[in-house]
Amino acid sequence: MSPSNPTEFAPDKDAGLFAGARLPDQADVIVIGVPWEPTVSYGRGTSQAPARMVPASHQLDYFVPFLGREFADEVAMLPLNQSWLDANQRCISLADPILAEGGRLSGDLAENLAQINQISEQINGELEDLTRHWLKQGKIVAVLGGDHSSPLGSMRAHLARFPDMGVLHIDAHHDLRQAYEGFTYSHASIMYNYLTQNAPKGPLVSVGIRDYAQAEREFAEKDPRITTFYDADLAAAAFKGTSWSRQCDQIIAALPQQVYISCDIDGLEPGCCPNTGTPVPGGLSFNQTLFLIDRLRHHKKQVVGFDLCEVSPNQDRDDDEWDLNVGARLLHRLCAAAYQGK
Repeated sequence: MSPSNPTEFAPDKDAGLFAGARLPDQADVIVIGVPWEPTVSYGRGTSQAPARMVPASHQLDYFVPFLGREFADEVAMLPLNQSWLDANQRCISLADPILAEGGRLSGDLAENLAQINQISEQINGELEDLTRHWLKQGKIVAVLGGDHSSPLGSMRAHLARFPDMGVLHIDAHHDLRQAYEGFTYSHASIMYNYLTQNAPKGPLVSVGIRDYAQAEREFAEKDPRITTFYDADLAAAAFKGTSWSRQCDQIIAALPQQVYISCDIDGLEPGCCPNTGTPVPGGLSFNQTLFLIDRLRHHKKQVVGFDLCEVSPNQDRDDDEWDLNVGARLLHRLCAAAYQGK
């Protein structure tokens, strides 16, 4: 008896993200890789994620239950920008001696810092322009970092397009430091920069926060736009019997109709991302994260854009693709969630 389905083959090794075959003009979701990590202050590797996530994504199955079908061809990832790759390598070499001194500048280090800050601003501007272009084409635009400073330009473009949007920020850290270690556009400063440079009306709702400075907590408490769901408080509520479904409803109640998701992979528990730059005990499980994202749909929120940052391959073992495996699955679900709400 012959099989009912034709033989299936693994994706070609040169296939694109999620083995998609569409050109960007034909796709619904545009993913922009930003291979950037000069200001990373602990473990490096996240700038490799935009390139290495593509082949890792080929071993996924692409069926999405809430769509009732496979979801892959709707997504296209742009070719990586060679000038950004070159700038990343140059700025890493400039940043390393600054990081070795903990941001304490002397001699030529001040010039190094000035160059990194200038190049960071340039890349932010280029990313903002690129994001604006694709948003004008009616596309959903996402950023795959890179460290968590990577998506700032895209967030600016989304805010200009969706001025009432709120940000759902999944992270272990507040990212509210001002110019951490001297870097204006530090990975630890993105939410500070987003709030102070762009004056958004919509809220910043942060989830999973568990590693932060006193000044960051005070900043968050004083700014009425910020609502924080600290990891310890979420855990305590769960221990007392509050379901995750109920907690998600409380989180989403703080968000407006249009939502931008900014996801640092270290917001998840370290078992999901052991090689991320700054892993922290605690955090959301993978299923909790998917449930929260899916719950936005239940509340009829529109995901207008998103980023996924700080995914890092194992720097000591090329055959260890666990972080890439988890990151690719989370990226796929984020793409589907944004597409479903279009």
